[in-house]
Amino acid sequence: MNVRDMERARQILKDEAATSPRRTTETMKNTLVGSLLDKRNQFRRTRSLNAPSPFQQFGPCGRIMKNSAMVMQIQDPASQRLTWYKPPLTVLVIKKKDSQVLLPFVQLVEWLVQEKNMVVWVESAVLEDKLLRDDVKLDQESAKFRQVHEYYSGVRSRFLALREKLVTFKDGRDDLTDRIDFIVCLGGDGTLLYASQLFQQSVPPVMAFYLGSLGFLTPFQCDNFQDQVTNVLEGHAALTLRSRLRCSIHRKGERHRDSLQQVSNNLLKPSLRLHNYSAVGDPTFSNNNCSSYSGQSSANNSILVLNEVVINRGPSPYLSNIDIFLDGKYITSVQGDGLIVSTPTGSTAYAAAAGASMIHPSVPAILVTPICPHSLSFRPIVVPAGVELKISISPDSRNTSRVSFDGRNDQELNHGDSLRVTTSIYPVPSICAQDQISDWFDSLAEGLHWNVRKRQKCLDELSDLTASGSEDTLDEFDNLKIQDS
Repeated sequence: MNVRDMERARQILKDEAATSPRRTTETMKNTLVGSLLDKRNQFRRTRSLNAPSPFQQFGPCGRIMKNSAMVMQIQDPASQRLTWYKPPLTVLVIKKKDSQVLLPFVQLVEWLVQEKNMVVWVESAVLEDKLLRDDVKLDQESAKFRQVHEYYSGVRSRFLALREKLVTFKDGRDDLTDRIDFIVCLGGDGTLLYASQLFQQSVPPVMAFYLGSLGFLTPFQCDNFQDQVTNVLEGHAALTLRSRLRCSIHRKGERHRDSLQQVSNNLLKPSLRLHNYSAVGDPTFSNNNCSSYSGQSSANNSILVLNEVVINRGPSPYLSNIDIFLDGKYITSVQGDGLIVSTPTGSTAYAAAAGASMIHPSVPAILVTPICPHSLSFRPIVVPAGVELKISISPDSRNTSRVSFDGRNDQELNHGDSLRVTTSIYPVPSICAQDQISDWFDSLAEGLHWNVRKRQKCLDELSDLTASGSEDTLDEFDNLKIQDS
């Protein structure tokens, strides 16, 4: 504990003594110890809240106890706007693997390089696209491919003129941390998920253009993209901070191995121990080694997901039997096909198909949804964003389970293993086309056709129809009676 922490602790002690002079010395010591422990754990979990600041005095005598570790970021979501403290120079362009995206992709890259003088990064696989290369052996390709290749000849020539000016990276090999200022996605929601997977800590602002199928997370249209990108580069844009889940798998026996490793570290010379700490435990080091194909961090083996982490029974014919713990307390067991733990952003994806409520992405929460539970009363629940969920296979379960992260990196969860899930402190700053509220409800209406039905007629129209209908029915009935007679 440094001098600043000691001074803060003394100030807390003085404040508590002044506001409650009858409090015993023992109670104040406990308060001080608790605040210091919370201070130590603060780096592991940060609580934030998007809501009006609550009044902290309750009646004449009650109030919230002051705590130095209580971090509460109160901000109106409408006031979350993008600002650049220095001009962005590098931009990462992520495109969908679809020939229909080639023309807007080349137009955007050409404009960014020539008009905005920006350094454009693309995935190395883009340069291997056969439709963007002239050295393809067309005689070995199908007739349909030769026709499409000829159709994109103009786009290809424009791209080849820019090829030498592009910077490439390969997923799983190159680290993009602190190299990218701005991200542009061209495609569907999968491009935004891919951008989230590339940056396992701080994520640059993401501007997503709709060129896919659903487009729930891509609010921008490619028409007049120059003005839209210029407004963003000038800082005229609202932001939606899409929270992510930090997931880590703890294998059976890992704790024992970690204890043995700690003992061996203590036996090393001090100089070696210092070197070992800087190479493994230093957050600065881990920042530069956090990207891999699976999106795992080399320092703590954690994965950040934007949509959801799914635990399912895989190919087994038996029910999944999964235990859920919340902050170390046993909550319930899931007997069914599996479990979905999702962010508010993911609440409109797999969780919505499983019957969960849709949550606005600015709500700080974690959504827990069972998949086909063998129970009539197991409803999806929403828990605070600051809690930690522990998910493990029940000891009496007949089978193991499979776990996947945003639909990728499928792994087996065995007996004795556990999955820890909590909210990450690194959200995805998604740029809004209009604002947080309008973009989300427009996506609900256009993407999911939320609450679409025929309008109910007003009472005047209904009464007129009923009256005219009843009179017509009586006249027809009288005519039938005359004919019968």
